[in-house]
Amino acid sequence: MKGRTDVPRDRGWLVGVIFFILGLGTLLPWNFFMTASMYFNSRLNKTERSNGTVVSHKEYYFNNWMTLLSQLPLLLCTLLNSFFYQRISEMVRIAGSLVFIFILFILTAILVKIPMEEDRFFSVTMATIWFINSFGAVLQGSLFGLVGLLPQKYSAVFMSGQGLAGTFAAIAMLVSIASDTDPETAALGYFITPCVGTLITLLSYLLLPRLEFAQFYLDKSRSYEVEPADELLKVTESGTAENGKLYGHANGSLANGGASGEEVELKGAGVSPKQAFLTLEQAEVRDRKSTIMEVFKKIWVMAFCVVFVFTVTLAVFPAVTVDVKTIYPGKWEPYFISVCCFLIFNVCDWIGRTVTTLVQWPPKESCLFPGLVVSRVVFVPLLMFCNVQSRSYLPVLFSHDAAFAFIMMLFSLSNGYCVCLSMSYAPQLVAPKDAETAGALMTFFLALGLSIGAALSFLLRLLV
Repeated sequence: MKGRTDVPRDRGWLVGVIFFILGLGTLLPWNFFMTASMYFNSRLNKTERSNGTVVSHKEYYFNNWMTLLSQLPLLLCTLLNSFFYQRISEMVRIAGSLVFIFILFILTAILVKIPMEEDRFFSVTMATIWFINSFGAVLQGSLFGLVGLLPQKYSAVFMSGQGLAGTFAAIAMLVSIASDTDPETAALGYFITPCVGTLITLLSYLLLPRLEFAQFYLDKSRSYEVEPADELLKVTESGTAENGKLYGHANGSLANGGASGEEVELKGAGVSPKQAFLTLEQAEVRDRKSTIMEVFKKIWVMAFCVVFVFTVTLAVFPAVTVDVKTIYPGKWEPYFISVCCFLIFNVCDWIGRTVTTLVQWPPKESCLFPGLVVSRVVFVPLLMFCNVQSRSYLPVLFSHDAAFAFIMMLFSLSNGYCVCLSMSYAPQLVAPKDAETAGALMTFFLALGLSIGAALSFLLRLLV
């Protein structure tokens, strides 16, 4: 067994950089399709004309369906994690998912240049979104398990990469808008960007097993379950405990419960065979993992928090927020949604996540934290009262661009902060041996919140 002095160094922090890239790569599918909503809506919501007059305008509710079909695969794949992990190797799950994501991004880029009837384009796009996010869900779950084998700081780096994926997509959209080309060419360049990003992510993952630092932790994780078992076997078979130097006869005096005629000596302690067995039994009980229900009873508050945070967020973002219009038409108009909706949300969400490394308030035991999470529901009416077009029922109370941008800043800061605290608090509420189970449960409830919010977005968009 390797000692702490044998741990290799992460030279040039290359493993950290790779996990940052892997984190960014996991959320490219969701962010690039979401940020491109203007492109998809321009191809779908075309005005139909007959004899020079407007006849009808078919509404596809692209943003709602895109959100729902992006999040349902995450929920489904989270439920099927045990099947994937037990029957499909890590290499196949991660590398295979990245290959299929790369192929689907190439298909999306090709479709930019292919004229297609609106209904067919909508069907093909929705199918692409479903499958690309299904592979993304498998990829994300597998990488969460992989980064969990390394020191905690690498998980934080991985999450930072995920947090910046949206910013990367928003900047790519701004560059495509600013480019002096026709909209079709700009869209093509936009969708080629995640193709390159996914390819770099795949190459980074293939490099990981060749690095000594990563090899050490992966090998160590495989032997983790064996080492304690070997030590226990040595105690029960030879009767020798390293600390107490417990000696037993070869005929199995411990197994016979200290029968007459046999002696067991615990040097310097005077522990009987019965006491020795009680100690072993207590160790077994201590090391036994709790059931899922036992873990859930300890973390249910954090599970509720992460569900509620994402329900509120996905209920209005992007389905409602993407339809907010600027009051300053002209050169600013094409950039408005990319900046005030997507760029602000992703940058502030990342800041909110990062702040938790410096400040963690309220504490996990406090009732104030669930109260803070529930208070975020106020953002739903606030954003619905912004200058959302077109609208049928609610009046516009916050028409100015600055008002919308300010609300989005608070909305996204609180999202990143509350999500990160919920996900980090949950494993702290259970014993270390149950931390992995707690993390798996929180991932499921995270996906559940995303799906509920996506489904609720249909109703809220109709109420505006």
